[in-house]
Amino acid sequence: MPDESNLENHKKKYVIYGAGIAMLVLALAALAPAIKTHLQALAVLKQASGEHVPWIVGEAASHPVTITETKIITPSGTLHARLYTPVDRPNAPGLVLLHGVHYLGMDEPRLMVFAQALASCGLRVLTPELPGIKEYRVDEASIRAIGESAQWFTQQTGKPVGVMGLSFSGGLALVAAGRPQYAPSIKFVFAVGSQDSMARVAKYYRTGKEIRPDGTTQVLPAHEYGPLVLEYEHLEDFVPAADVAAIRTVLQSHLYEDPRAEASAMAQLTPQQKTEALDLMNPHSERTLLLLEQSANKHAAEMQGLSPQNKLKTLSIPVFLLHGEADNIIPSAETLWMASELRPDVLQAVLLSPVLSHLDVNGKGPGAMDEWRLVHFLAGVVRMAEK
Repeated sequence: MPDESNLENHKKKYVIYGAGIAMLVLALAALAPAIKTHLQALAVLKQASGEHVPWIVGEAASHPVTITETKIITPSGTLHARLYTPVDRPNAPGLVLLHGVHYLGMDEPRLMVFAQALASCGLRVLTPELPGIKEYRVDEASIRAIGESAQWFTQQTGKPVGVMGLSFSGGLALVAAGRPQYAPSIKFVFAVGSQDSMARVAKYYRTGKEIRPDGTTQVLPAHEYGPLVLEYEHLEDFVPAADVAAIRTVLQSHLYEDPRAEASAMAQLTPQQKTEALDLMNPHSERTLLLLEQSANKHAAEMQGLSPQNKLKTLSIPVFLLHGEADNIIPSAETLWMASELRPDVLQAVLLSPVLSHLDVNGKGPGAMDEWRLVHFLAGVVRMAEK
């Protein structure tokens, strides 16, 4: 005859085991979305850096993607754009991805890889061409192009869209998000390697130093690219009017990294023009440093209008801030300034990462924890975009 006390004990164990399994299933179900977004973030970063994507990671970002050219009709004019759409999720949430200051604009290869990687996670990604930014101009027209692109995409998706801006475009996206006519179309802003104060960045190009919000000083020699962009945009501040066209051709070829065209354009210059061009390509010369300062002072009001600085305290749209720790084009102190100005309920996450340079995922010597922090950060962005 079975021992009734043993039977009762077995029943209790089964109940406990059953409850434990049920709790485990519920816990895994609760964790599943977080696990998925972290795998998606890892897949995006692997693809962006040209690394092999392991199978289990790739499965989290495996939506087939169609790529179509489109035109955005806005009050300010027509913008060319490219749309990356998950085939099996035609009504997926939208994300506007803004290129940085680069002559290829929306055709920049790294941007295209990144856009397709994000779309493979199940997002509709729009990459509008910003004519000013493409032509190395950080200007008011670019703010309008960003805001109107968000408005247009919101009309297509039926919901506000995320906006991700790279380099100077990220700062301009924050300025656009603060404007009442654009804010309703923007779900969140993700700024990568972006400026808070154009004037402060211009000063960094002259000094290689920037003060952080806590009073410490970031010391890092500036890359020549930064001052060259300022010179190219306002070349009339640096050379006589008669020399602008000829020297612009040289600087353009230099910025486009086309040495053959640069040598050809340089050969067409007069000796005086050649001296001026070489001086501008040496941002540490006394003459160039003086002219950079004078130009910054001349355009101070314009720079303030293009800066998130003093506009962020009233912003109510969620913001993510990411910066390469050793960025020498826009110093990472700029992101710390933005973080210090945003309300705690608005700032979703901020990360200064050694995994990044300016925009490339190739920083030197990152550890496993640094890589995890970047994956975790990007997972939060993906989660916000998918809401």
